[in-house]
Amino acid sequence: MRAQQELPSKWPALSLTAVGGLLRVLPHPPNLAPVGAMSLFAGANLNGWQAYLVPLLIMALTDPILGMMHGFAPFSRETVFIYGSFLISVAIGRRLHGKQTAGRIGAAALLCAVQFCLITNFSTWLLGQMYPHTIAGLAACYIAALPFFGYTLIGNLFYSAFFFGAHFWLTRRQLARA
Repeated sequence: MRAQQELPSKWPALSLTAVGGLLRVLPHPPNLAPVGAMSLFAGANLNGWQAYLVPLLIMALTDPILGMMHGFAPFSRETVFIYGSFLISVAIGRRLHGKQTAGRIGAAALLCAVQFCLITNFSTWLLGQMYPHTIAGLAACYIAALPFFGYTLIGNLFYSAFFFGAHFWLTRRQLARA
């Protein structure tokens, strides 16, 4: 029983993941959002089904709010690609469980940004009409996405530092009080 009391609770991780949802609805440049880092963090710090379900619930709850705020439909044919990409970020985070170092977190945040860019821009090309459905059109889509990739990467790195750093601090305080 004593060993169980010495382990930090999951409340800091759940609370910080929820903070990611709140931060998402605040104004920010395109793609400079906490969602990728929140998904990575959830994968690294929440148990099994919670790691996957909590980020999806946050997305499903905040997408309609953002849609109302910015005048767009909250869900589209591309939503499955976007949500799928965040589930991949959770899976990447699962690989960090128990092995969290600044270098590993940074590398994981980079990997999450790359896969998000590749998957979501592929869906833009595949499902949209902005680019011809050719290899050249796909290349043009990815080239046009480079500035957004920069924002995604900055957001992932910044928010990963925030989530993982705050979690480290909160759990150390929690253990010190126990």
